[in-house]
Amino acid sequence: MSAPIAQPKARVLVVDDDPTVSEVVARYLDRAGFAVDQVADGLAAVARASAVRPDLVVLDLMLPGLDGLEVCRRIREEQGHVPVVMLTARGDEDDRILGLEVGADDYVTKPFSPRELVLRVTSVLRRTGSSAEPAPAAGSWLRAGPLSLDPGARRATRDGVELALTMREFDLLAFLLRHPGRVLGREELMHRVWGWEFGDLSTVTVHVRRLREKVEDDPARPRLISTVWGVGYRFDPPGGSVNAEEPEGPGHA
Repeated sequence: MSAPIAQPKARVLVVDDDPTVSEVVARYLDRAGFAVDQVADGLAAVARASAVRPDLVVLDLMLPGLDGLEVCRRIREEQGHVPVVMLTARGDEDDRILGLEVGADDYVTKPFSPRELVLRVTSVLRRTGSSAEPAPAAGSWLRAGPLSLDPGARRATRDGVELALTMREFDLLAFLLRHPGRVLGREELMHRVWGWEFGDLSTVTVHVRRLREKVEDDPARPRLISTVWGVGYRFDPPGGSVNAEEPEGPGHA
């Protein structure tokens, strides 16, 4: 009987110009069973990512050469959705928004627990390649007032104009449309949309804020995505319901 084939280790690229932080992170990831590469600047990060094709990048925001946001953009342009955990000493919400907009899957602020970082890396990798919430059947559109979503093509429009949504913004909007009128806590959204059992709940807050800017007539006075203070958010569809229907076009009656 032949021996089982060993599964390859998930490869993590650690990008941080602080050698102490980089070594600590790399050591904990190595102990957790990951294959780890380390670089200390933005240009080296892009080159190394191109060479080794990492399964996930732990990426500092403030880097010499290219900052973390530009590194993330370049890696995504070349390789598509490589999971990214942003690692930074800056806790400003604007930086958090920028990191999430370019596709960061999680955001960890220094100082942090290396064990927690390993758990977050593991959680992000576990859900890579699949949405935490099952998507509606291909071909079924979701319509609510001015909004139309095509989950199969991952397209969304408002009054017929296509919306430029990030991957997670689309997932969040689709989840809200599938649960109209229901109050959804941030913890539930993090679990059902992000697939995380734990994490920074402000990630949800930031995504809701950005989504409102794209779907509301007046984001400061939202009518579609309401805040239920102390609880979470509620999607209030015009007319009180969301319709799921087949798209119009050839091949449809």
